[in-house]
Amino acid sequence: MTVLAAPSAHAFDFKTVGTAPAILYQTPSAKGNKLYLAPPGMPLQVMIAYGSWVKVRDMNGDVAWTPANSLAARRNVLVRTPGSRVHSGPDETSAVLMTADKGVLLELADPHALVWARVRHRDGIIGYIKVSDIWGL
Repeated sequence: MTVLAAPSAHAFDFKTVGTAPAILYQTPSAKGNKLYLAPPGMPLQVMIAYGSWVKVRDMNGDVAWTPANSLAARRNVLVRTPGSRVHSGPDETSAVLMTADKGVLLELADPHALVWARVRHRDGIIGYIKVSDIWGL
């Protein structure tokens, strides 16, 4: 008997900090200790919802709480590999449009990407980056 396994699908729920910075708290309460301020556009992994609050994880693995209404559905990703290349097509042989340092924010055009993700830089460059080089997908 042969058993075939389906490729794993992305099961993480990512949101992006909205137009205003989001305060990240230690507990799901505005009376809790403030940990830090997340800048607009920052991607966060939503771990769990609790009333009007969500528990989130950032690219560094830090966990905190923030009001759910401080996050937007728009998807952004952060470059996690220094010197990552954004290509004109979804392969290594296509032209390199830009090189991105760690921490560069990119807008995600295809949230279902498996190997290459279509992204847009704020300067208007649209291309493809390896999924393994970004965080937030």
